[in-house]
Amino acid sequence: MSSIANSPVSIQTSSQSVPSTPCWLGEVTVIAHFLKHQGVLAAIEEQVRFARRRFGHYDLIDFVAVLLGYAISGERTLETFYERLQPFANAYMALFGRQRLPHRSTLSRFLAALDQATVEALRTLFLQDLLARPLVKEEQPGGLWDRQGTHSLVFDVDGTRQAARQRALPCTPDLPPVQRRLQEVCAPGYLGRKRGEVVRTRTTVLQAHTHEWMGTFSGAGNGDYRGELRRAVQVISAYVKARSFPLSQAVMRLGGQYGNGAIVADLAGLAYVMRGKDYKLLDLPQVQARLALPPDQQPTHPETGTCRALFDCPDLLVTPTGPRRRVIVATHPATETCAKIGTTRGEVVYELFYTALPVGAFTPADVVEFYLHRGAFETLLSDEDQEQDPDRWCSHMACGQECWQILSQWVWNLRLELGHALHPTAMRTTEFAPARSPEPVAQPGDPAPTNVSYKPPEWAVSRMGCIAGSQFTPQPDGTLRCPAGFPLYPQERRPEHDGSLRIVYAARIGHCRPCPLREDCQGYGAATKKPRRVSAVLWPVGQAACSPSPPSPRLPSHPILWGDWERRSHRRGLVKLLRHQCVDVRLAEPSPPTLSPPMRPLSRARRAHWRLSWTERLARNAAASTSPSVSITLFGIPEAFAEAIGLQAL
Repeated sequence: MSSIANSPVSIQTSSQSVPSTPCWLGEVTVIAHFLKHQGVLAAIEEQVRFARRRFGHYDLIDFVAVLLGYAISGERTLETFYERLQPFANAYMALFGRQRLPHRSTLSRFLAALDQATVEALRTLFLQDLLARPLVKEEQPGGLWDRQGTHSLVFDVDGTRQAARQRALPCTPDLPPVQRRLQEVCAPGYLGRKRGEVVRTRTTVLQAHTHEWMGTFSGAGNGDYRGELRRAVQVISAYVKARSFPLSQAVMRLGGQYGNGAIVADLAGLAYVMRGKDYKLLDLPQVQARLALPPDQQPTHPETGTCRALFDCPDLLVTPTGPRRRVIVATHPATETCAKIGTTRGEVVYELFYTALPVGAFTPADVVEFYLHRGAFETLLSDEDQEQDPDRWCSHMACGQECWQILSQWVWNLRLELGHALHPTAMRTTEFAPARSPEPVAQPGDPAPTNVSYKPPEWAVSRMGCIAGSQFTPQPDGTLRCPAGFPLYPQERRPEHDGSLRIVYAARIGHCRPCPLREDCQGYGAATKKPRRVSAVLWPVGQAACSPSPPSPRLPSHPILWGDWERRSHRRGLVKLLRHQCVDVRLAEPSPPTLSPPMRPLSRARRAHWRLSWTERLARNAAASTSPSVSITLFGIPEAFAEAIGLQAL
């Protein structure tokens, strides 16, 4: 030992190695004790079983303990995690009632050998643990209250992707076939914004009010998104049944990859809202006729400033043989930047939204804003990537990777539960949409409403000497037919100050570019970059009184309310407390070796190398009574929190 004495500060060094305690060991201690106190570790030992040769003395619970600690630690790689854990391996495994820490290569072989039956047993136990203990003690686990006062639960279902880079390798007859390490877990597919050559897609299910994960289902490439959606529906059905909640009041918000009418049959009667991608519906006559009328609402997004015109089609056949559903068409003017979402026709961007929400409970603006509100799900996925990163590669086999992702979601839910026990808070209620102003009721002495009829259209005269608008034939569905036989769709209905109504029609650029009449029609030769537009002016001819009709029922004026809890404060408050406090780990001195017991004769089963029973397999690495005792002291733990999770205070 050496020292520096010529200073007010005395600095001493020592050659003795004393590793520092990992900052995450206190959190592992609390979570391991909580799992043991709730009987979850014993349930894993009894219900999730897997046997394979060459595992030595280890059982599945040993590898689960390692993966739980890896998810809690936040270390970037297993190698780094093992380096920090190795000096405290005996104390760490004692937390789970085990004796020796499996080697990293043994863990890799275990993940590669896992089968689907074991993964499904682990997933079932994960869901049972979620349903066994509600996150909060309140009667209502959050929810959405619509304009009719109906209470619903919202669940987010969407996919996330992880891409992998692969080197370009020569493939010639004189070389053996290429062997990729991730060929069992990845496949070519849609990469999105990820960089790589192959990808793995994971479908996640989230309770949108408590922010608890409910399940994860993954597949190579783009995955089986319809099969994974059906499994997500099964999980949601089990959740609402366990909470004694009507299945008809569960609402799913689906990502864009599910945006077609064919998946409606997979939703088992659940209400839903999703973005559509079957833009052929825009060509239906009833849709074109609806677009020719004024929009129902024109809300403006408060952040982007985008003003959407919303057209509600409450009863539309979304597939040729499928059911009729509510479809909302949203339009907004196109900009110089190509729209990433929707389809652009002329100078208008069209978006589709499918929903089963009732018309009386949700206006078109409510449905669109409710779907766009799922952006909170993206921030939650971002938090998950920063804190745990479950999409990182932990195994080169599909079952091993899925096992790791299930345990990672389990750790997320445990942090939420313990965070609520540390800082319990009441549900917060947000006014998602204000109450609608009551519509005026007609009085007996009021004049009857009138309908305005118009003269035949007057077509605007082109200044370029091209084909006149009068040569475009009106169609019954509200469109025009050009001399070349292509349709023009109504884009604007603009009331003028003189009482007239101007309607602007536009063709598709894809129809105008190859058209043989292009130069004569547009007047710009081959240099034009926009489709043909035709303007018509309608002049009113008079007003006729409408026949009296029975008064329509007034829509309820309740506001839409959203009840939930804070997304990250409980989780991060727990992590901050346990990682900023000192953890004292002490191992008792090992007792002097005693005389080994006399050798017992071999049984016939051991002599014949019969398979061990599940109890015998589990007992091989169990902590023995003669193992040195471990004492762990956590500082800074509030007494109320320690009592809530079953810890003893000093």
